Amino acid sequence: MNKEVRCFETGIPIKIYGLSEKSVTITFGTAIDNDLLHLITDFNQLLLQNPFSGFITTVPAYTTLTVFFDPLSVMLSDLPGEVCFEKVSAHLHKIAQIKREKSKVIANKVVIPVCYGGDFGWDLSIVARTNNLIETEVIDIHTAGEYVVFMIGFVPGFAYMGGMDTRISTPRKEVPNAKIPAGSVGIASNQTGIYPMETPGGWQIIGKTPLKMFDVNRSQPSLLKGGDLVTFKAIGIDEFNAYAEI
Repeated sequence: MNKEVRCFETGIPIKIYGLSEKSVTITFGTAIDNDLLHLITDFNQLLLQNPFSGFITTVPAYTTLTVFFDPLSVMLSDLPGEVCFEKVSAHLHKIAQIKREKSKVIANKVVIPVCYGGDFGWDLSIVARTNNLIETEVIDIHTAGEYVVFMIGFVPGFAYMGGMDTRISTPRKEVPNAKIPAGSVGIASNQTGIYPMETPGGWQIIGKTPLKMFDVNRSQPSLLKGGDLVTFKAIGIDEFNAYAEI
């Protein structure tokens, strides 16, 4: 079951399809870029400001927005349609017709301290060799960039960040590591990311941050969220330990 509508202002076709009896997914495009990120973010914000009866939450991704709802509440609502998909799609169509105001939201900027190489970044040498660089050049390039958080996924708090310099682009490992420590900073192709908890993973690990990327005791458990702008700052082991003691 799927439906295609067009955003009022952009004219971009968006496709809505049923994911389960409790969710639908909206596809906004196929390319991962900042314009699509802004479109998804704006649509999500409009939906959060104008929820339908039975709405639960949304999950943004690179090119999609998944909408979760309570089927019983949706069926008891006065939304047009015979089934949940039709009713929810009708509301999403209305959201797509709302003229977007120029975004007044200033992106949240976050600086992430990282201790690169050594026991914290055992794949730094691989990234360097792959790109015909020395390790300090990899660090300089990685810390010079500004990265956009496109989505949170894989595990809670794992931020997928785009905007990385292609000079340090490195493929994922063919055989993933069984355990990647929490706080590890990795590279996979043209993306960089931070493991918020110990988990298996196949990214090339170049360093580690002492910051806690995910904490259920915080009002916003994930330190990063979609749309944030991130920069990395190289620190030494003494500064790393000082952060960890806070």
